[in-house]
Amino acid sequence: MSHLRAVPNGPTGPSTAPPRSGSASSVRVEAPGKVNLFLSAGAPGPDGYHPLTTVFQAVRLIETVTARRQSAQNHGTVTLTLEEPDAAVPIDASNLAVRAADLLAEVTGVNEGVDLLLRKRVPVAGGMAGGSADAAATLVACNALWGTNLPLPELSALASRLGADVPFPLTGATAVGHGRGDLVTPIMTRGSYHWVFALAEQGLSTPAVFRRFDVLPGAGEPAVRDIPEALTAALRAGDVRALADSLHNDLQAAAIDLRPELARVISVAEEAGALRAIVSGSGPTIAALVEDAGGAQRVSRALKASGLVAGVLRADAPVAGARVVG
Repeated sequence: MSHLRAVPNGPTGPSTAPPRSGSASSVRVEAPGKVNLFLSAGAPGPDGYHPLTTVFQAVRLIETVTARRQSAQNHGTVTLTLEEPDAAVPIDASNLAVRAADLLAEVTGVNEGVDLLLRKRVPVAGGMAGGSADAAATLVACNALWGTNLPLPELSALASRLGADVPFPLTGATAVGHGRGDLVTPIMTRGSYHWVFALAEQGLSTPAVFRRFDVLPGAGEPAVRDIPEALTAALRAGDVRALADSLHNDLQAAAIDLRPELARVISVAEEAGALRAIVSGSGPTIAALVEDAGGAQRVSRALKASGLVAGVLRADAPVAGARVVG
């Protein structure tokens, strides 16, 4: 299955496109999913967006986008194929990967199109920015394939036009996000962290979670909270127990209000030995921080046996951002 969409014939931005030197027939890029270690949201502004302060951590759940040069009959289109078909993942112009390719072509004046092959490993609609990772990977892949050679700051600016979570997978590792979460600044982290992710049967709409957040008690607070010094100190020291004590998500109450069973999943994970379990981003995935690989195994077993989850994934963190591989 493929989606065909015409690429604009010329740029809408600056009239001078960067030098073109791409010669590869295909480019493969990996980009990570994320977990929010800290997320504070304020009341929505006049533009409807909620100001955020967050700490992202990139986890080893990797989305892979392969961008291929097209045959003559497809020239000038963007096509998207899923390596593993999934009815929950659109392959039309609503897919962030397609939008990313279109946007890069538009601002750089590229009109040759691209065939995209997408392999997903991040849960769909699970609050872990899988679609954003796809978009980030596509920007990097097409930038290399087409030889448009935009530097990272310019790719990040394009990423922020696609969505608030898209700039972070370009950077990866651990970073602070401000604004809508799209103003990303890396922060120092020591050590490696072990996560267990409990997957829900059905995804949860991010806009729906924010709408519920807006009507819950305390949602009228206009300001976002600062990142606790205890959290950044724990990351600098590589202290997993101190980090667990500092995990926080303002959207958790809204996600649990929409899906009350998530509270039981959190309890199962923590009773099985997780140092802390929280809703990942807007949910419904539950992220459980554990001390080591043995703890990850125990928590995974308990979650699978609970009958409350659709699946369980384990991943270490932090990992690098979007990068060309192979």
